[in-house]
Amino acid sequence: MTNKIAVFLGLLIALFLAVDYHSYDWGMMTFLLRKLLGLIEYLAFWR
Repeated sequence: MTNKIAVFLGLLIALFLAVDYHSYDWGMMTFLLRKLLGLIEYLAFWR
């Protein structure tokens, strides 16, 4: 991964977080983290 791609991805993530905070009051991030936690628990079961 080049520095240009890393900076672009970092800015894209920061933009996503800013939009989520401004528009949804962290609702989207809460939803995604709950789904990620469920996925982690599911994968831990099959380990």
